[in-house]
Amino acid sequence: QTSTSIHLVIGILNEHDAPETVATTAGALEGRELEWAVNTPELTAEHASINSNIIRTRFPPEPNGYLHFGHAQSMNMNFALSFEKLGVPMENRRTIFRYDDTNPDAESPEYIDSMKRDLEWMGWQPEKTTYSSDNFQTLYELAVKLIKKGLAYVCDMTKPEMEAQRELAKQRCAARAVGTDPDVVAPIPSADILPGRNRDTSVERNLKLFEEMKLGLHDEGTLTLRLKMDFESPNPNMYDLVAYRIRYTPHPHAGNGWCIYPNYDFTHGICDSLEHIDYSICTLEFETRREPYFWILWALDMYRPKVYEMSRLNVEYTVLSKRRLLKLVNANYVRGWNDPRMPTISGLRRRGYNKQIINNFCNEVGATRSAKVVQMAKLFHVARLTLADTTRRAMAALEPIKVVITNFDEEAGKVGENGMTFEVQNSPTDASLGSHNVTLTGTIYIDSEDFKTEDDPNFYRLTPNKPVGVKYHGGNLICDEIVKDGDKIKMLKCRLDSSEGRPKPKSYITWVSSDGIKCEVRVYGHLFTQPEPSDRWEEELNSESEVIHSNAIIDPSVLELVDKKDVNEWKSNQALQFERLGYFVVDTDTTFDSTTMEGKLVFNRTVSLKEDKTVKKVSSHEEEQQRKRVEQQRAIAAARDIMMTIDPKDLFKLAPEYKDKYIKFDDSGLPTHLADGTELTKSAKKKLEKERAKHAKKFAKNKK
Repeated sequence: QTSTSIHLVIGILNEHDAPETVATTAGALEGRELEWAVNTPELTAEHASINSNIIRTRFPPEPNGYLHFGHAQSMNMNFALSFEKLGVPMENRRTIFRYDDTNPDAESPEYIDSMKRDLEWMGWQPEKTTYSSDNFQTLYELAVKLIKKGLAYVCDMTKPEMEAQRELAKQRCAARAVGTDPDVVAPIPSADILPGRNRDTSVERNLKLFEEMKLGLHDEGTLTLRLKMDFESPNPNMYDLVAYRIRYTPHPHAGNGWCIYPNYDFTHGICDSLEHIDYSICTLEFETRREPYFWILWALDMYRPKVYEMSRLNVEYTVLSKRRLLKLVNANYVRGWNDPRMPTISGLRRRGYNKQIINNFCNEVGATRSAKVVQMAKLFHVARLTLADTTRRAMAALEPIKVVITNFDEEAGKVGENGMTFEVQNSPTDASLGSHNVTLTGTIYIDSEDFKTEDDPNFYRLTPNKPVGVKYHGGNLICDEIVKDGDKIKMLKCRLDSSEGRPKPKSYITWVSSDGIKCEVRVYGHLFTQPEPSDRWEEELNSESEVIHSNAIIDPSVLELVDKKDVNEWKSNQALQFERLGYFVVDTDTTFDSTTMEGKLVFNRTVSLKEDKTVKKVSSHEEEQQRKRVEQQRAIAAARDIMMTIDPKDLFKLAPEYKDKYIKFDDSGLPTHLADGTELTKSAKKKLEKERAKHAKKFAKNKK
């Protein structure tokens, strides 16, 4: 489908006539066809001579934050999945890692460094690393070329004027879409607004002003360089987009050499062409950017790569908007960009998700054009499968209860020296991972979840006078006395039973010896209470997303694995399975010295051993609020669906919000009289026409 008119520029492009054929993107990665996407035979031959059998993609994040889930999917697509879809042999695959660094106000060396480290950690090996800013001189020269061809001009319109210009062009386009006269619906008040007072100025004037912009002779916000595109296009991205703006901000990579910076739309297609990219892959919100992408390359007679848009990765209980992620960090809702609750690569790594988990997750999710929200449970499932066979086991207690074994000496005497020390496989399924020893001592610690003061027929762990098995020892533990300090349990006095005729226990509990290592354990839940956070996302933050167990204790056999010298924020740190509790990882806050036994040892829970199917209790008020929110969302969705079935010319007759409000209409369907017979004023009619233009745009988009 050809969606953009090119008649405004055909007369200007003397030696670069518009192509008459329509481009088709053959193969697995197909996108919407456009006239400007067609390469000339000469450009095609030149590109083929350079790339030969090589197929090249690129991964081009903007360094204005940390990489997150969406970038992980993009890396997976650009470094692997796209080639698999296209059937490209391994030896012919190339991917460039490019920093799309054209906005110095939002970018920083911290973000640049973090992206490099995350990419390396994820295991992807780019053909080379480039910066859009390395092409600033070339981009400037190409902008000059467009000015000389009459396709770019320096504009002094203010931001409000540009917004008014854009809105007027949209209204006129919507009017044409429903067959009404744009000069009646949205008349042009002045040529200064549309097409704009600077649009038809001379090449000499624009070259002079653009050079002055480059030399720093004008203030920020006073001048921009705009492309002479198409104000009659149904795509607002073709309304003479801004290619350059003035910014007196040092660039984190290019330094102080520039005070004018190109924008994204002008830059990324040119960089794709300069780097001989075959497939430019992005997410669906950039689909409407196809027109300016190909128009710019067509106008410059540069090679046009194929463009493919895929749905962005949305995961339950997270937000991926850079603006929202930045707010989470700056408002101290989280510990930073690498907080284990954050959807950033750094946050996932700190929580214990290794590159295999993340890449396997991306492989399972895949890349399609259909919008979807992926359940967090899928990530948890992949994590459990990956960690199950590779993670060393250890016993721990998050909320420990001290247990004194009153007959320990007697029981130890029965088995002799070393009889209370047991060899334990690091993995019950993989003997190659080795083993470690655990020693039962006269005082041990058990987790509070393994004890109840009163018997419960559905509780199979320790209660007074009901035995439970002691893991690895094999005998039974019987609680004879509960020692309390007020309402708090201070310790349990228990005895071991290893007699031949002892009752068979229904379960065995884990324990930690008296010389266990004190540690802090952080258990993480969802960052948000809602699977799909709304515009009120700050109100939906989960106050219980981080639960800290500051008095936890772990088996001393892990001593040499958890030293601070081995902890690094840019690598996967030591992972352990706390038996019966879940998978955990050493946190970067760790300062523990295994030699002196000083410092703080911190663990983060990556994921529980099994899916948590417990339902959090909510108050009746919270339940009612949730019910109302769901009903409201459904009502809004239903109303939206109804609106999308109403033709723009029938909007004021059929739409529920206008029902019985008007009794007379003109030939185009625009109301002329209220229900009480009052004639509408010109101002009221103009407002209604604006509403119909907005609806027409949505209606047309829904029909595509």
